[in-house]
Amino acid sequence: MAKRLVILGGGESGVGAAILGKKKGYEVFVSDFGKIKENYKEVLALNKLDWEEGKHTEELVLNADLVMKSPGIPDKSPIVVLLREKGISVISEIEFASHFIAVDTVGITGSNGKTTTTMLTHHLLKQANLNIGVAGNIGKSFAWQVADDKYDNYVLELSSFQLDGIVDYRPHIAIITNISPDHLDRYDYRYELYIAAKFRITMNQTEDDYLVYDSDDPVISKWLEENTIKAKKIPFSLSGETTEGVYIKDNTILSNINKEGFTMPTKELSLDGKHNVKNAMAATAVAQLMRIRKQTIRESLSDFQGVEHRLEKVLKIQNVQYVNDSKATNTNATFFALDSMVAPTVWIVGGVDKGNDYDELMQLVREKVKAIICLGVDNQKIINAFGNVVDVVAETTSMGEAVKMAQRLSEKGDTVLLSPACASFDLFESYEDRGRQFKAVVQNL
Repeated sequence: MAKRLVILGGGESGVGAAILGKKKGYEVFVSDFGKIKENYKEVLALNKLDWEEGKHTEELVLNADLVMKSPGIPDKSPIVVLLREKGISVISEIEFASHFIAVDTVGITGSNGKTTTTMLTHHLLKQANLNIGVAGNIGKSFAWQVADDKYDNYVLELSSFQLDGIVDYRPHIAIITNISPDHLDRYDYRYELYIAAKFRITMNQTEDDYLVYDSDDPVISKWLEENTIKAKKIPFSLSGETTEGVYIKDNTILSNINKEGFTMPTKELSLDGKHNVKNAMAATAVAQLMRIRKQTIRESLSDFQGVEHRLEKVLKIQNVQYVNDSKATNTNATFFALDSMVAPTVWIVGGVDKGNDYDELMQLVREKVKAIICLGVDNQKIINAFGNVVDVVAETTSMGEAVKMAQRLSEKGDTVLLSPACASFDLFESYEDRGRQFKAVVQNL
């Protein structure tokens, strides 16, 4: 008799897992407590898959042999608690799909920079003519791509929520870009639980695998001092030489992995900012571990176009540059954005606060920000933090209103930066929706 696979959540990862499950002979049922989008319903119908929305019917869920949970559903959710009490295995889509591939993956996690590092790594490997897919938190779900079976390797962007649901998944190369407080609402506001979730990426690695990490990051360094791992360590650093890894000297990236020297002046990188130098170093480490030609690495690092919603230059209007950094959903990401600003900045900030500490931005706000426009339902914390630091702090409740106010407050040579430091779910569907609305309003100014 076919094993029963129940999938909680009918979004991208859920529908992908459903397609893969059916292909592998499971009896599949998709259950979503909210609404399933029309395009996903069409896919489910096309594949003759059973589903429900607006509820989790216990008798249809609790009879599962295996449950795949969407990363958006917390472990504290009543249905997940019931499943665990019954001893039913609840895993992530990454874990489920990884059982059906015999190829290597590169797994990338971190509080910030993981999308850029993932896209950049994929770009490097693709330019080297590897047949490589990119998935995880990006684009078409990993399970869906595994079901289509057209790639030899994968680069996966992995959130802590996806890593919470792994059991045996083992990336051949793992990257941790950095760790800073994020999503603490899902980890009982205990930072150490969130840190441990990130390090799950290396828990199944062996001596034949690699962990690439930022050795300048105090949280990562401390964890590695206190815990042993099997993987070979490949650090990257803006300061200090490393015997096996990637570092900066005289504004040049130097890598000595596999005893193969690689050098590239940082000014030739296509992306601006110190954080992007780190992203480039992490991607270089992977490319070198996979023995990609040095010329290909250099070319790829210099022609990479960047990621939508991440410090994306939208337009210059009346000599004011508008920048879309909607992907900055925590203060650490916004720190990088403000740090890379060279002109006086009108900063659009706000949304759903996940336990932000705005103190770390104080120095940069003093130096660079001339006006703050709050864009959220509850802006009190932002106003309390910066009300005495910046001359103008205004509140708005729509993207149109925020951008038009920014236009009024900016003058020639300024930058208008959307870098919310918060999640988007109070006024927008997602950070992508928020970023696209910003770009649409700017384009109509």
